[in-house]
Amino acid sequence: MKNKKLLKKLSKIPKRIHFFILAIVAVVFLFLFYFLIPNFFPTVSRVVSEEMATSTASTTPVFVVTHIQTPKPTKAIYMSACVVATPSFREKLEKIAETTEINSIMIDVKDYTGTITFNSENPLFKDNIGSGCKAKDLKEFIGELHKSNIYVIARISTFQDKYLVSKRPDLAVKKKSDGTVWKDYKGVSWLDAGSKEVWDYDIALGKESYNIGFDEINFDYIRFPSDGNMKDISYTFSVGKVKADVIKDFSAYVSAYFRPLNIPISADVFGMVSTNTDDLNIGQILENFLPYFDYIAPMVYPSHYPTTFLGYKNPAEYPYEIIKHSMTTAVNRAVAASSTPNKLRPWLQDFNLGADYTASMVRKQIQATYDSGLDSFMIWDAGNTYTVDAFLPKSTSTSKKIKQ
Repeated sequence: MKNKKLLKKLSKIPKRIHFFILAIVAVVFLFLFYFLIPNFFPTVSRVVSEEMATSTASTTPVFVVTHIQTPKPTKAIYMSACVVATPSFREKLEKIAETTEINSIMIDVKDYTGTITFNSENPLFKDNIGSGCKAKDLKEFIGELHKSNIYVIARISTFQDKYLVSKRPDLAVKKKSDGTVWKDYKGVSWLDAGSKEVWDYDIALGKESYNIGFDEINFDYIRFPSDGNMKDISYTFSVGKVKADVIKDFSAYVSAYFRPLNIPISADVFGMVSTNTDDLNIGQILENFLPYFDYIAPMVYPSHYPTTFLGYKNPAEYPYEIIKHSMTTAVNRAVAASSTPNKLRPWLQDFNLGADYTASMVRKQIQATYDSGLDSFMIWDAGNTYTVDAFLPKSTSTSKKIKQ
């Protein structure tokens, strides 16, 4: 009877109070579960936590960055940012390096767009959203290449950088007429080669690239602009300075940073830097690069030589003769400068310009490189469609060693 009366009284309690009571009970239960029960069963609690941590660790593999020693000789092909961002395309180039004499691949980490190809937590690059291509798995892809003993070089477009100019126009080459950003005939803007802030930016990118696995840092476009309205051009940081001195100072600055770290660095230069002793009005003189870079790559594409060079109406049709003359001259100059000619590693042509470049024409350039006393070379095709028949099959011997 008493129970019935109690139930009657309880039934008259508002539903809100019911919920309030249930909430109190729930809070008490949670308090006991999280704070008191573990104190009574510490061993069980610790064991469960350790097992969960162990399980997580065992299912999440730790990626270890590796590096490969520079192969001797080095035989490389170029891979663009958009190709490395496309697995189905990049696999074709990887196969070339796995099955032929090619043992190295140079990959864009910053092309003329200024886009950084890989994601980075570095504040300088974290928010980089340039118009170029990005490869989210670049670090893992480099690790994959290393497993096949493929040497990987990071290419940095140094003073040609549309993205950085858009963010920092104060660092750009300017128009003399109105002070706005100057652009070449292709619509590409340039950074002032005399800006040390730009130097530090590219050095930081080089170090970041090495940290994700790149074995060597290559600096391209280490020069002043040349294709545009040169009468309407002005500089903020290079004003009053000799162009060749600016580029030499940059080279020394880069070398002073990377050399103590034992990180190989290389420089791309105009092909005619091999034969011309002046700076071609772009600041490049061969002897000024030799003391500072481990490797120097003259872009001796026959199609890029002027009509009547060496007396040839169309130099592109004479790949052996152009390469042999240019690189022999470069070798002699390197020796005269008390430097080793083995620093020279020419870029050779594998694209149709001025002539249709067959496997035979690519091979003639390689032979001309050998006949100049050199054994390393790199093959360029902006479209990354290489003439595989120009390359010899992979040798059974390997001379590279992976280091962590």
